[in-house]
Amino acid sequence: MKIAMIGTGYVGLVSGACFSDFGHDVVCVDKDASKIDALHAGRMPIYEPGLDALVAANVAAGRLSFTTELAPAVAGADAVFIAVGTPSRRGDGHADLSYVFGAAEELAATLDHDCVIVTKSTVPVGTGDEVERILREGSAGRSHSVASNPEFLREGAAIGDFKRPDRIVIGAEDARGEAVLREVYRPLFLNEAPILVTRRRTAEMIKYAANAFLATKITFINEIADLCEAVGAEVQDVARGIGLDNRIGGKFLHAGPGYGGSCFPKDTLALLKTAQDHDVPLRLVEATVLANDLRKRAMGRKIVTALGGNARGKTVALLGLTFKPNTDDMRDSPSLAIVQTLVDAGARVTAYDPEGMDIAAPMMPDVEMKASAYAAADGADAVAIVTEWDAFRALDLARLGAGMADKLLVDLRNIYRREEVARHGFRHIAIGTRGE
Repeated sequence: MKIAMIGTGYVGLVSGACFSDFGHDVVCVDKDASKIDALHAGRMPIYEPGLDALVAANVAAGRLSFTTELAPAVAGADAVFIAVGTPSRRGDGHADLSYVFGAAEELAATLDHDCVIVTKSTVPVGTGDEVERILREGSAGRSHSVASNPEFLREGAAIGDFKRPDRIVIGAEDARGEAVLREVYRPLFLNEAPILVTRRRTAEMIKYAANAFLATKITFINEIADLCEAVGAEVQDVARGIGLDNRIGGKFLHAGPGYGGSCFPKDTLALLKTAQDHDVPLRLVEATVLANDLRKRAMGRKIVTALGGNARGKTVALLGLTFKPNTDDMRDSPSLAIVQTLVDAGARVTAYDPEGMDIAAPMMPDVEMKASAYAAADGADAVAIVTEWDAFRALDLARLGAGMADKLLVDLRNIYRREEVARHGFRHIAIGTRGE
């Protein structure tokens, strides 16, 4: 099949590369000429493990190409996916749909044949209806089918998630849209990937409901961690104990500094705005958003408290800046709030992240970026693990502590055991556990 992918951001590029790896002919379109030039040169606009090799292999095979020109990309296409950004709109938290609607308007003016248009972007319920209206009014005599196909990709594991999905959701209003998307995903039938076909609005809601539930699950275990600290319980054991219940499951029950990234923060806000527009209270989601925002600053205060309540003139080394490992995504990362709290408290902050420092540097002008974890810790009064990169899981603790002014490790991801750290002379502060 011939597929056009509008947008070469995280979703568009990963999806386009994976579709081409299935054997489809894929053209990815983006208005950003510098991004397309970089892709032609083999440089990825995002860090995602394995993506550069996947793109290179399919470009070499002639199945994947990139362009800034919409018309040749969509000519003869069986399906056109809209995978542009839907960031939170300033002021009200609603998803900014200007890029989605702009793409629909350009398609209406460009397509010269009946086509299936698929929203891959995360969009509020009812967006597909508006896309359909734009296409109908702008495409005289054309009969386009508009479908929804939400993505469920985890940054850092996106290729595996795409090729071995938990489920494929197709929201279609007619048989043509369903049939084309079933054919697009036919290579996954061998893996017996479940395909759920719903109405379009239901598919749009599934995406938001899934992300809101996962965000709530993270926030729940973070609040339980606070209670564990107060009563002397161990949150990791609590998480295992409840996660072994198959009604609950163990995923997303890892206590930490709060959720961030490109999905959970903006999607929970967009869901709340949709609910408000329809006079439906979502108290649980409202509480989740508020609790998560408060937690990020609280983690900065936790570090200050570990320093004796006074961080002025002291140096704190942060290990990890991105919101999760195996990505360079800094959007709504807990490290942003932690850094601001430490700087406000008068601390000097150094940091090291394996992939995120180039993006983080302009966002954190007061932070001294270092070339390694050990360079960041040199002269520090405390080291705080903010992101659980694999590179931080087996640090040479003797080397780490040798250059520190004080051996204090604040483990915001619970990746070290207290006994192990104590053998190297460190004081250890973790999440949801008893004190040092």
